[in-house]
Amino acid sequence: MNAASDGRSVEDCWNTIGIRGDSSCPKLVQHVHCRNCPAYAAAAVTFLRRDLPDGYLSDRTRHLAQQHEAEERGTHAVVIFRVADEWFALSMLALDEVAEPRPVHSLPHQKSGTVLGLVNVRGELVICISLARLLGLKTSAEASRANGTTACPRLLVVSHGGQRVTFPVDDMGGLYRYHPRELGALPATVAKSASPFTKSILPWNSCAVGLLDEQRLMPVMNRSIA
Repeated sequence: MNAASDGRSVEDCWNTIGIRGDSSCPKLVQHVHCRNCPAYAAAAVTFLRRDLPDGYLSDRTRHLAQQHEAEERGTHAVVIFRVADEWFALSMLALDEVAEPRPVHSLPHQKSGTVLGLVNVRGELVICISLARLLGLKTSAEASRANGTTACPRLLVVSHGGQRVTFPVDDMGGLYRYHPRELGALPATVAKSASPFTKSILPWNSCAVGLLDEQRLMPVMNRSIA
């Protein structure tokens, strides 16, 4: 618990149960990253409004001069999600935001089986596609999480080459960092239609997660809406 100079206290939960802690916060399932959580935003407002305490500059100078344990180099951040019965991971570099499920407005004279329609994301109309159809996945009537907990459907908004696209996912696994040495080769059981877009298998929570190749997938997404 950090105290502000005006008497208000700020709980830096992101350093204990958030992404900089042990990631045990249940809200991470909904918000994926602490920066999307209202608690994080409220703490930021409190910090910005406080007066600088005595000795602030000298304390920060000493802190920055200290040697800090560096994160292992070469790690990558991905967002993990489920579509139909398959778990996938996509680079955070391609992700714009995670949104709540929203109504999809169909487009007239739309012949593409991949395009579902338009959704309103923060006042912007974004084309919504079906990743399941794009990857050729067979959808089941009701797919549940492997650990038996309630599913968390969301809309993922991604961007490539200035084009924003969104697609619904059936469940969220959250943010995850991995090192390339953790990756495994694609098994023969991976659907042939999904193989061109899946470059490796990432072990996560006793699941085999398909690591999507955004350099191949994103251009195909853009072409599907042309």
